[in-house]
Amino acid sequence: MRIGYVCKYVPAEALEAMGAHMERIEPDESLVSFDAAESCMHANVCSFAKATFETVLSGNLDGIVLTTCCDSMRRLADALRTQTPNLFIHVLDVPRDTGEAACALYQRRVAELLSAYGKFANATFSEKKLFAQLGGTVCPEEGNCDSSLELDYARLRSEAAQPSFRLAKSSSVSQSFANSNQAADSAAWSEGCEASERSATAAAAAPRVDNALQPQTHFSPALPNVGIAGARANAEIKRILEAHGVNIAFDITCTNASRRFVPQKADTLAHYAHNVLTQLPCARMRDISPRKDFFDRVLPQIDGLVFHTVQFCDMYSYEYSDLKRTSPAPILALETDCTAQSRGQMLTRLEAFLESIGASQKEHLASQKGSPMSKTATFVVGLDSGSTSTNAVVMNEAREIVASVVIRTGAKAGASAERAYREALERAGITPDQIACTIATGYGRVSIPFADENVTEISCHGRGAHYFNPDVRTILDIGGQDSKAIHVNATGEVTDFAMNDKCAAGTGRFLEMIARSLEISLDELGPAALESKKRLEIASMCSVFAESEVISLIANNEEKPDIAAGVCRAVAGKAYSLMRRVGLEGAYMMTGGVAQNPGVVRAVEELIGEKLFICDDPEIVGATGAALLALEKSE
Repeated sequence: MRIGYVCKYVPAEALEAMGAHMERIEPDESLVSFDAAESCMHANVCSFAKATFETVLSGNLDGIVLTTCCDSMRRLADALRTQTPNLFIHVLDVPRDTGEAACALYQRRVAELLSAYGKFANATFSEKKLFAQLGGTVCPEEGNCDSSLELDYARLRSEAAQPSFRLAKSSSVSQSFANSNQAADSAAWSEGCEASERSATAAAAAPRVDNALQPQTHFSPALPNVGIAGARANAEIKRILEAHGVNIAFDITCTNASRRFVPQKADTLAHYAHNVLTQLPCARMRDISPRKDFFDRVLPQIDGLVFHTVQFCDMYSYEYSDLKRTSPAPILALETDCTAQSRGQMLTRLEAFLESIGASQKEHLASQKGSPMSKTATFVVGLDSGSTSTNAVVMNEAREIVASVVIRTGAKAGASAERAYREALERAGITPDQIACTIATGYGRVSIPFADENVTEISCHGRGAHYFNPDVRTILDIGGQDSKAIHVNATGEVTDFAMNDKCAAGTGRFLEMIARSLEISLDELGPAALESKKRLEIASMCSVFAESEVISLIANNEEKPDIAAGVCRAVAGKAYSLMRRVGLEGAYMMTGGVAQNPGVVRAVEELIGEKLFICDDPEIVGATGAALLALEKSE
C-alpha cells in the first residue's frame, strides 16, 4: 500500500511497520493549475492543500494521512473523501502541547490510526515490528519474551490515556490538558495521574526520553552554509541551492522527514509516540521555545537562511518577523504557490540571495575570471533582458558608458537580446572581437547563449545604482512585470531585497492596462496625474479588480487626471510597502521604466518624505551593473 503524508507528526515508521510504503507528498512539479481542486474547494484554501489534492487525484496512492495542523488540511480531507471514496483517508488529531497528558493522548490517537489502517489494509501492527523498523534488533533467545507485543487496540484505547512515562503530576500539565477541551480524555487522564501517584517506585525507574530531540545539522567548512526553515519547502529549492555550490546545513520545514528515533525495547509504541510528538515543534505548537533555542544555536553558524512559506498561509509569519529582526544571519523570505510557474521567480530570488551573502559576487567572479583585456578586446557589454524592454550597455576600461540601447522585448528574449547587442555595438562603433566579456541579467538572462555569464537583476541594479549615485542606499525598481526594493551598502553590495508576488499589481503592465481603460497612452498617464484636482482612491491592487474600479469611476464621470492620480498613488503604496521591508534609508533612487512616470514618482516621494534620485535613463541601470560586473571579471 502506498500511503502519502505531508506532516512530520504523522507516525510514518509505525505505518511502515505494518507494511505501508510511506511517501512524503510534494506537489507535482509540472502542476500549472488547480482546476480539479477549485471545483470542490473554497477559493481561500491554501495553494499547498489544492496542490496536494491535485497530486493525490493524479497519483497512484492508496491513501493519505493528514493532520489537524490547519483548517486547510481538514478541508482537503473533506474534498478527498468526496472525490476519492475508495482511498484510505485519515486525519490524525495532533495535540498542540507536548506534556505528559498530550503524549498519552497522541499515543491513543496513533493507535486509532493504526487500527483504522489495519482494517483497511488487512494488516497487523506489533511493537516488535516497530522496534525493528526503528533500527532495533531482537536476539533469538529473547524472541519468546515479546509475545505480548501484538497490539490490542481495545486495551490500548483504554490504557493509552494513562501516562506511559510515569512522571510526577504537575499543575502545568493538568492545566494544559484541561485546556484541550477533551472531557472524556480528561477523566481518563485524572485516573492515569492517580495510578501514577500510586506507582512512585515505578516512576523513578521508568525510562525517560529526551524532550529536546534536535534535527540533524551538517556544516561545511568549505562551502556556504544555508539553512531552510518555514513551511513546506519543496525539493526544487534544495536542487537550486545545491546546483549553486551551497551546503544545506539543515531543513526544519514542517514537511521535512529527516528524523531518527532511538528504538526502545520496553513500551516501544509509547516511547515512539512520545518522540514523534516531542521532536522540534512546528509553529502551531503551544511551546515553541525549542525552536528559538535551535535558531539561537545555529544561526550564528550559517551564511544565510531561506524561510519558505506557502501563498495564503500565515502560520509562520510571526516567526519570520522575529527572525528578521533578531537573526545575525541574512534571511530570504520565499513564498511560492506550489505550481511550476513559481520556479522562475524562485530561481531569481535564490540566486540574488546567494549573490548577496558569502557566495559574494566579487568572490564568484574572481573564481571565474577571464583573460585580461587585450589591445583588441577593450570593451564589455551588459545585457538586461526584461519582460518589457531589453537593454544593452557598452562600457570601456575607464568605466565609461560609450553606448546604450533600449528596445522592446519581443516574443523571443534571445532574439531581442541579440538585436540589442548588435545595435549597441553599432552605436559604439566597435566589433564583437573587441568585447572581452558579456554578462546578462533580467528574467531572460538564461535565454542568451552568447553571454559569458548571467547574474540576477538584484545584484546588477545594486551595482548600477551605486555607479550612478554612490550615496544611494535604497533602490526602488519597477519594471514591466515585477517591482523590487533593494538595500545596498556603501560599496554597492546588496544587503537585503524584496520582490512583489507573482502578480502584475503595481508594475508597468498594471499601468498599461489602466491607460488603455482611460483611452490615453502610457506616456500620458503620469503627466495627467499631475493635473489632478480631486483625490480618488483605488482600493484594489489586483489588476483585474482595479480596472473594474476605474471603469466604474469613468461611468461616474470622474475626471481622467483624478483617476490617473489615484492609480499612481496605489502603485506607490505597494512600492512603499516593499521599501519598508528592506528598511527606509536614504538616499533613495528609482529605476526601471516606471521611473519615467512623474505621477508615480511624486506619489512615492510623498510617502518617503524625500526626493528620489533618477538618472537620465533609468531603464539601463541593470544593464550598467551587468557591464560593471563584466569589467571586474575581465580585469
